[in-house]
Amino acid sequence: MLRLFLLLIVALVLAPGTWIRSTPGVSVEDNRQSLSITPLPVADSELGVFDVAGVWGLDSRNSRFGSYSGLVLLDSGRLLAVSDSGNQLEFTPPGEGEPHPRLASLVGQSVSDKTHFDAESATRDRASGRLWVGYEHSNRIGRLDRNLRPEGRVRPAAMRNWGGNTGPEAMARLDDGRFLVLAEADPAWFTDDSPGLLFPNDPVEGSTPQAFRFAAPEGFRPVDMAQLPDGRMLILLREVKWRLPPRFAGKLMVADPAEIRSGAVWKGEVIADLEEPLPTDNYEGLAITQANDGTVVAWLISDDNAASFQRTLLMKLEWRPDGQTQQKARGTGRTPR
Repeated sequence: MLRLFLLLIVALVLAPGTWIRSTPGVSVEDNRQSLSITPLPVADSELGVFDVAGVWGLDSRNSRFGSYSGLVLLDSGRLLAVSDSGNQLEFTPPGEGEPHPRLASLVGQSVSDKTHFDAESATRDRASGRLWVGYEHSNRIGRLDRNLRPEGRVRPAAMRNWGGNTGPEAMARLDDGRFLVLAEADPAWFTDDSPGLLFPNDPVEGSTPQAFRFAAPEGFRPVDMAQLPDGRMLILLREVKWRLPPRFAGKLMVADPAEIRSGAVWKGEVIADLEEPLPTDNYEGLAITQANDGTVVAWLISDDNAASFQRTLLMKLEWRPDGQTQQKARGTGRTPR
């Protein structure tokens, strides 16, 4: 009962309009294409097997800015973030030129009721340029073409009983064409693991998934994931600290999709903790790329929930196949190739 009470308190705190950043009663829309990127001090450059290449605070006066829950990397090297209010932010990451932001609606219109446009996860196919977006509340998956024009949307039968605010929170298209989807939590709230689905191909085309369970460390929930070059998944986990206002901690886990079995529990290994003194917030978006020298680069973005006590942070992590950080990774199984 105590756990349910705490969940209700945090749900109230994180609900839109609670300690909201914008001034109540102000409805003038700001469409300026502006984005400030401010580097933040980092006390320790090592994070588990990763090197912390940088952490930045993002801000904009644009009315569509904020609340980012999904992140993908485009062919151009730019990042595309999607928000739970149905908006998008495309920008050049720090160190690679001016940001040249593009803030716009992901769904082609202004959204006042986010029930059908609560974008919580996103994944992309490099070959076709298509983007898949997972929507909470409606528990649907939508597909967009490389120009972000809608191509279809489906509500898989296996997701219909998922909670209205607990999934599909993490989604990834695997290199072999399969799709992996994780709910943030079990609809019953009282179990430590959460539902997962492995689709043999595009779910928008009616693919029938394999159901399993996903186990995270106690108190943590999956919020995004992306595939590493070696085939394993890097999974971003988030924990809400029970304070007023709430604070957040995160973890990064690796898990092998080859170990998924129908009805069984899929487990992984934690390789990094996202916690103070590292600049932390509600990290929910994760994208991965690989540099020419083999370095695996992970980008993380946080969801500020439009709350005055939260920030939109961008973090860059590097995982080198050779060198000191790789020596620390030997206990985690296969290493990135």
